Amino acid sequence: MIEKINIRKTATFDEEGVEISDLKKINFIYGPNGSGKTTISNLIYDPESKNYGNCNIDWRQEDSLQTLVYNKNFRDRNFGKDKIPGVFTLGQATKDEAKIIEKKRVKLSKIKEDGIQKKNTLQKQRDFKKTIDESFREDAWDSIFKKHKTAFKEAFKGVMHKKADFIKRLLEEYDNNTSELKNFDYLKKRADTLFNEAPRTIQEIPTIEFERIVEIENNDIWKKKIVGKSDVEIAPLIQRLEINDWVNEGKNYISDDTCPFCQKQTITESFKKQLEDYFDETFLKDTSSVKGFKEEYEALTSNTINQLNQLEEKEKDDKSSKIQFEKFSAHLKTLSSQFLRNIELIEKKIKEPSRALTLTLNKEQLDSISNIIKDANKEIKAHNAIVDNYSKEYSTLVNQIWKYLIEENKSKISKYSGKSKGVQKGIDNIYSQAKKIGDDYTILDEEIKKLTKNLTSVQPSVDEINKTLKSFGFQNFKIVPSKSAPNHYQIERENGELAESTLSEGEVTFITFLYFLQLAKGSTKENEITNERILIIDDPISSLDSNILFIVSTLIKEIIKNVKQNIGNVRQIILLTHNVYFHKEASFIDGRTKECQDTHFWILRKIENISTLQDFKRSNPVQNSYELLWTELKEKNINSSVTIQNTMRRIIENYFKILGKYGDDQIINAFKNPQEREICKSLISWINEGSHTIPDDLFVELQDTTTEQYFKVFKQVFKNTGHINHYEMMMR
Repeated sequence: MIEKINIRKTATFDEEGVEISDLKKINFIYGPNGSGKTTISNLIYDPESKNYGNCNIDWRQEDSLQTLVYNKNFRDRNFGKDKIPGVFTLGQATKDEAKIIEKKRVKLSKIKEDGIQKKNTLQKQRDFKKTIDESFREDAWDSIFKKHKTAFKEAFKGVMHKKADFIKRLLEEYDNNTSELKNFDYLKKRADTLFNEAPRTIQEIPTIEFERIVEIENNDIWKKKIVGKSDVEIAPLIQRLEINDWVNEGKNYISDDTCPFCQKQTITESFKKQLEDYFDETFLKDTSSVKGFKEEYEALTSNTINQLNQLEEKEKDDKSSKIQFEKFSAHLKTLSSQFLRNIELIEKKIKEPSRALTLTLNKEQLDSISNIIKDANKEIKAHNAIVDNYSKEYSTLVNQIWKYLIEENKSKISKYSGKSKGVQKGIDNIYSQAKKIGDDYTILDEEIKKLTKNLTSVQPSVDEINKTLKSFGFQNFKIVPSKSAPNHYQIERENGELAESTLSEGEVTFITFLYFLQLAKGSTKENEITNERILIIDDPISSLDSNILFIVSTLIKEIIKNVKQNIGNVRQIILLTHNVYFHKEASFIDGRTKECQDTHFWILRKIENISTLQDFKRSNPVQNSYELLWTELKEKNINSSVTIQNTMRRIIENYFKILGKYGDDQIINAFKNPQEREICKSLISWINEGSHTIPDDLFVELQDTTTEQYFKVFKQVFKNTGHINHYEMMMR
């Protein structure tokens, strides 16, 4: 059904326009001529027209249905030609066949209603899932993506610009990621290597040999007092005076028998022999060793310091350096100082071989430097392994990052994932049910079409229209099947001449409406007669007299009754009229029913050439005009007997049964005279007959004498019940 109509910026509707909302099965829009009724009906007929670019129609939880619009344009389209498209109906169906088809139609309608309910439930579940999805998406975007986008930007490639893509990836990783869990610091460090720029191979730091330096520093010779032979005659004196180094230095100056110290000729061959014996081969060997160690130590330490200085200089400005630079520099500085100190001590040992000394042992410093280099080389090897297998390492790191993100937010993701999957499971289940209902609908719809295919004909519509025309006294023309166009009609005089061009406006209006009612039951297309549809009826009685007004309203009320009870194919009616009496008749239910939940009323007005709409919900703004009923009685010479009959019925029902709380027996028994009582009973019978049915002979006018007689009894009802004052007041 149509749920809402917005109409603006067209005809008499301004930019603000009007909204016709909460449309029900039955909808009445009352409005004077020129207020915009036909604009509304034309919009529904052709919503895609450029005239209605600012208007729209909302449908209620279903695809749009076929709309049949009766208005002046309908009359022009269908009765401005020689031939009228025929209307297919189930005219050839037997009673049993029609019953079977109707039963299937009812079932089809029920299936459709079930389908709509399932769609509503499905939409509610989808809306609920959308809500929890949006809530989780915003939370995860802020607490996961934004928090880590700087450190792990590369891991978010492809999902950084759309929240939905990020959430999809997050949930996929949650379900499938089996990577090893690493901590943030590890991942950050790896990301700095892999993500900042494509890595390059780093050359390993050459190993520097320190063992010989350590051996020299640990040699016992440094603690050894290197002195001459003790069993030589001069040995006691030298040792007592501790002048071993002085004598050793001085002997180098002895060239003859002159003493280099006192300059006297005291040097004998015997003394020379004693000196040579004192500074024997052992002494010479030890002193030679000290000198040799000095030269070797100087060369080794100098070479080592040079290598380490070069390494320091190289690593200082290298951003990819893996060495612990500050520790390395500190150890190098200490080592250089201690090497120089040891060389100074060795030089003293050479000058004073008899002096025992201790060199600074640099093994700890050398080991520290060696370990720093080893650690750096480990990182270099790991780095180079990454370079050698960059794609694999890159992918591994990305997976490890997602694993970390999942574990960090596991509780949040788990809660959402379980809830979302549960709701989705429900959605899938409801969707399957809805699809099953849709399939059942399609199958049953095809069954109905097959059943009706061989039972449809345009002739029943011809017969029905002609019967109604005859009942109303239209004897000089009729509808007949076209002789030149299959499944078409034409209007023909009794003498066989085409009559369409000579019909009066009232005749055209009436026959057009009868044709429209046949369309409401069938279709101009044989395979569409069972399709559901909506009727829009715009002023069907503009040129009809009061007698026909009542009959047209009665025909419409029959359709309304079927719509309310879901009988037939019509699912909704929108009735627009400027005629108060027609509105009153078409919308009247009975004197005991005030409102109907399936009905909605509006009044359309034009104020200063702008259309406005007033909503009355379920309250009929025209039906409440009780005085209008009495006005009709006072205009008895204008109105037909049928109209008068119906008006009397409504006055008695409204005044006595509703306002006065009177029943039929109470009204009848108020007459004391038996003859008058029978007349009253007859009136009530007449009233009730007009209330519920339209017999085949209803359209035959009652005699004026009968009308006058019942007017007299009608007045007597008020007099006998003590309400004559009310009668006289209303008939003034």
